[in-house]
Amino acid sequence: MNYKIIGEPNPVVECSLDVGESMKTERGSMVWMSPNLEMETNTGGGGLGHKIGKMLAGESLFLNSYTAKDAPGYIAFGSSFTGSIRAIEIAPGKSVICQKASFLASETGVELEVFLQKKLGAGFFGGEGFIMQKLSGKGMLFIEIDGSAVDKVLAPGERIVVDTGNLVMMEETCSIDIQQVKGLKNKFFGGEGIFNTIVTGPGRIILQTITIPRIAETLIPYLPTKSN
Repeated sequence: MNYKIIGEPNPVVECSLDVGESMKTERGSMVWMSPNLEMETNTGGGGLGHKIGKMLAGESLFLNSYTAKDAPGYIAFGSSFTGSIRAIEIAPGKSVICQKASFLASETGVELEVFLQKKLGAGFFGGEGFIMQKLSGKGMLFIEIDGSAVDKVLAPGERIVVDTGNLVMMEETCSIDIQQVKGLKNKFFGGEGIFNTIVTGPGRIILQTITIPRIAETLIPYLPTKSN
C-alpha cells in the first residue's frame, strides 16, 4: 500500500491499493475513491468487553472497510478539522497509545482496542481521558492532529509537561501521569487549568499545537446570543 498526504492545512491521505488490499476507518472519513472499491461495515471483532469499552469511550461500535476489487484502486481519507495527518508504521510486538479521536484510518492488520489508564488520576484529570486507544498488530496507521504536529523522542526517565489535550500519541514504553498546578492564584487565575499532563520516557510522542476545546473556548465570547 502506497500513500501520499496532501492538502494541508485541510489534509487528506490518499492510499493506492492493490487488488485485495483493504483499509478501515471508524467513521465517515472517506472523501473520494475509485469506483471499484467495495465498502463493508462491521463491528471490527472483539468480545463484549471490547464493545462495552468502545461505548464508554464514546466511539462507534462499527468500522468501515474498503477493499480494491478486480483491479488496483485508490481511496482518500480526510481530516475532520484543520490540521495535520501523520503516518505511523505499526510493527509486530510494538504498539502506540492515542487519543480516542485521533484515529483516522489504517490497514486492516492494525488492531484497535481500548486502553485504560493504570493511574486513575491521569485518566480523570489528564485531559487525554481515562479511556484511550491502543493500536497494535502490523500495518500503516494514519492519525489526525489539530493544528501542527510536533514530534519528540524522550530518553529513559526524561519528562515533559503537556497542557491538557495536546498529547496525541505516545509509544507504549512511555508513561502518563498528572501534576497539579502549584499555588491557588495559578490554579484559578492563571488560565492554564488546574492539572497538567506529565509524560515520561523512553519513547516517541506526538503533540498537537492546538485543541478543538481551546478553539471553542476562544470563540464563545464572539458568538451571537439571543436577546431577552
